[in-house]
Amino acid sequence: MTALQLAPEVAEALDAGRPVVALESTIISHGLPRPRNHEAAIEFEAILREQGVTPATIAVLDGVAQIGLDAEGVRRIAEDELAKASVRDLAVLAGRGASGATTVAATAHLAAKAGIRVFATGGLGGVHRGASESFDESADLSILAETPITVVSAGVKSVLDIGATLERLETFSIPVVGFGTTVFPAFWLRESAFTLDWSVETADEVAAIMAAHDALGHRQGIVVANPIPREQQWDPAEHDRVLAQAFAASDDAGVRGKAVTPFLLGYIVEASHGRSLEVNLDLARNNVATAGRIATAWAARRP
Repeated sequence: MTALQLAPEVAEALDAGRPVVALESTIISHGLPRPRNHEAAIEFEAILREQGVTPATIAVLDGVAQIGLDAEGVRRIAEDELAKASVRDLAVLAGRGASGATTVAATAHLAAKAGIRVFATGGLGGVHRGASESFDESADLSILAETPITVVSAGVKSVLDIGATLERLETFSIPVVGFGTTVFPAFWLRESAFTLDWSVETADEVAAIMAAHDALGHRQGIVVANPIPREQQWDPAEHDRVLAQAFAASDDAGVRGKAVTPFLLGYIVEASHGRSLEVNLDLARNNVATAGRIATAWAARRP
């Protein structure tokens, strides 16, 4: 098992029953351009601190899983060339003393081992289009099937197969609740074509669901689908136009298998002249703030 090293402020907050929110590091190392990524990492933590919540940005540095980073650690995930590490990579990094930025799956796994119950990310990974042939499905789903953590995300990116992703979440018995919505969000957009069975309006409701989940002995995670505020979402018509162009460009270039999604995402950023990136930042900020409120409500339930 990868050794865990908790930052002093994270360890103190957990021991005292104060709210803590886990943050992934791949959104910083691989999802945002430099130097915006460093600024975003600091901002995400600041959003939580302003709520009285302790941030726990997670990464593997020099073979050790770090639960909470100091200023140098934040700089490293933003500026160093780090591997993108899922759960399967953790032992390799530990054994080699190497470093990696943790994906949603790896962050959820490590956060839960540290005793953290709430995690904010941008978008959840899911089933990729064409997965019936490529078998390309994010490890986020299988890890959440066995990891007791509540993940706040803006749904999944619209380049994925949203319907199939929701089916897999159901198969794994992972509860999905909309936060202030009855429609599953599509990352850059507030709404996909898929409705949700359950929705909540407050962080207290989410905390109550978490408590009931535990009382029933369930070990799966919980997905809180948190749409971007309406005024910040990408214009749907522009989104659809750019997405269609991206898929056409992928076909023309003969991109196949696991290379498709990185190609599409890179194309979308360029074709949108950075608009998709700005929306990405806005939804991530919104998810972090919502996760902070949920963590505060969860901490308040502790005796």
